[in-house]
Amino acid sequence: MAVTTTVRERRGERPPLGRLVDLAGQTALVTGAASGIGRAIACRLADAGADLVLVDRDAAGLEETARLLEPLGRTVATRVVDLGDKADIDRLWDELAVDPPGILVNNAGIYPGRAFDSVDEALYQKVLAVNLDAVFWLCQRFVRARGRRGGKIVNIASIEAVLPFKDDLAVYSVTKSGVIALTRALAREHARRGFRVNAVVPGGIVTPGTKHVASDVLRGRLGLVKVGYDFMQRLPAGRMGDPDEVARVVLFLASDLASYVHGAVVPVDGGFLST
Repeated sequence: MAVTTTVRERRGERPPLGRLVDLAGQTALVTGAASGIGRAIACRLADAGADLVLVDRDAAGLEETARLLEPLGRTVATRVVDLGDKADIDRLWDELAVDPPGILVNNAGIYPGRAFDSVDEALYQKVLAVNLDAVFWLCQRFVRARGRRGGKIVNIASIEAVLPFKDDLAVYSVTKSGVIALTRALAREHARRGFRVNAVVPGGIVTPGTKHVASDVLRGRLGLVKVGYDFMQRLPAGRMGDPDEVARVVLFLASDLASYVHGAVVPVDGGFLST
């Protein structure tokens, strides 16, 4: 019978670094995998040997991510899922019931900006459904499916959950704060069952979404120009981050390098939250 990494460490042994980061024989489900941070996470987990289930609403983007992974020789399945629809989430897990993934990365999210006093119920419910409800239901089905086998969950939150910086994102901030609270609750409740649940808090990362905001700045929206200037002035690193810089931290949390990390909320923000 194999001796776990934890027991080896208690015996004073140092597992080789390569084995600690090796995800060969494991499958990871990554949401929002069609582009940006989700695509980068999929690539890094595949680099470490994981097979993948890629989830998004963007079928073309999913196929592009799958093509990028072909040279690595991993098994890659794509699933077009509306994460705002619980029935769609349930169908996904029903399809995966025979051999459920052992790693879940909840990355998908939307951030439509709207002034607080203009938010209507439809927008509120849409953002809540995708950014928080979906994470809750995905985690619940994951825990049920894995049972005593345990597994690893990495939830992607945002600096807006900790220190709101941009106007018109109140609903987004609420949902990402909920993701952090859910992460900590699940870590407490399920660690003894073999689950490791942690969160990553990205800051200013260059993605298709943030590039769209930058294009608004270039079109002369002065309010956004000031937000961008103020953000960069506050940023100790002095630059925006790359999606792969988030993906590397997700890989750490999904691997045995993080075998004793439970309920952590890890900023990947260029020092933004420290200033």
